[in-house]
Amino acid sequence: MRWWHELLVVAVVALVAAVLVKTFLIQPFYIPSESMEPGLVEDDRILVEKSSYWFGSPQRGDVVVFADPGGWLEDTGGDVGTLSSALSRLGLQPTGGHLVKRVIGTAGDTIVCCDEEGHLEVNGEIVIEPYARPDADGCYGPMLVGSGCAWSAGPVPDGQVFVMGDNRAHSADSSYRLCLPAAVGCEPDPYVDVDLVVGKLAAVVWPLGRLDLGGGTDVFLEVPAP
Repeated sequence: MRWWHELLVVAVVALVAAVLVKTFLIQPFYIPSESMEPGLVEDDRILVEKSSYWFGSPQRGDVVVFADPGGWLEDTGGDVGTLSSALSRLGLQPTGGHLVKRVIGTAGDTIVCCDEEGHLEVNGEIVIEPYARPDADGCYGPMLVGSGCAWSAGPVPDGQVFVMGDNRAHSADSSYRLCLPAAVGCEPDPYVDVDLVVGKLAAVVWPLGRLDLGGGTDVFLEVPAP
């Protein structure tokens, strides 16, 4: 076999392996915004593992990547290009078009913002989130426009999750899609279908040495079942 035949075989095998890994195990993504700071910074490259949810569902505290439920992502108006798109599909380049948030509530949960110190409550339990960045007033759930630091959501429907960015004053997340009690004509749409979740954050691959997301699921251990 000529050397170029061998090279072609190796290239084909490598491409097939990349596609299989992306489809079933691990997929690269990049962080598109500041919404997950301070732990994840815009343009960070991350790996998301998919196997965790083969036989289960996202848990409170998980940092997950999910497809746009519809209208959550701003249209950049740009064309990623044929080559870039092809590399992303093959798993050879980080993927865009998705969102990265932290799961705050799962099926049946009720989320309330906030206690006297600005912390969220899940099923009546105050949750202290060392990984999150509150707004200038110390509120860990300020995104509902005009509500100050006071709103509630839930119970979360079956098969869905309530998600928030860690940078609470700069994340268009589930709390951003709630309605004020007196709002007229507002249709809340705060939840994300579990079927849209690609997987769970596994590692930050660039820049090296950054992955401090503050314990994740540990801070929700005392939250009672709904």
